[in-house]
Amino acid sequence: MCSDLRAICIELIKEANLNGCRKEIACKDCGLCIKTIERWEKNLIDLRNGPKTIPANKLSEFERQKIIKIATSEKYRDKSPWEIVPMLADSEGIFIGSESSFYRVLKKEKLLAHRGKSKGRTMDRPAPLIAKGPNEIWSWDITYMKGPIRGQFYYLYLFMDIFSRKIVGHEVFELESMELSAEIVDKICKMEKIKKDKLYFTLIMVDQ
Repeated sequence: MCSDLRAICIELIKEANLNGCRKEIACKDCGLCIKTIERWEKNLIDLRNGPKTIPANKLSEFERQKIIKIATSEKYRDKSPWEIVPMLADSEGIFIGSESSFYRVLKKEKLLAHRGKSKGRTMDRPAPLIAKGPNEIWSWDITYMKGPIRGQFYYLYLFMDIFSRKIVGHEVFELESMELSAEIVDKICKMEKIKKDKLYFTLIMVDQ
């Protein structure tokens, strides 16, 4: 924050304090700590200006352009910086900059797209299942249900049509089994007069 804005904050807090507002609350309303305001009141000049000299290892413009030229050349355009730097050192005896310097320059020039002959990795999302009518997609789940005896549970098998929100079938058993799930599906399909191979299934969560 520049010294002008600091001075404005200090004056606003002083004015609020003179009008009966506690200094701590006025500072909080400005999003500042009271210790920060007290430090500003002593010295409005920001002393955190960083080094005034240019780092000795900073790349020159000539070196930056050379990195870009090499990285986009026919020989190295399919290579990543961690491949280019050792290749330059081993085959040509050249060292322009470190791998991190190459990455930094190429990133700034937006040249860090997929570098390689193979196709870049894609992260396509699977197409969502959309029901346009009843008995196209069923949601199902097996839920624990407490029994009359402590530590004993029953299992609710529930199937719901996501288009109509109709509970198409449910059964309660004393064990969890995929074979039982398949039997229930067969039974429901007969009741609904539909073919099982035309259905899609997705999981749901049923509150106990």
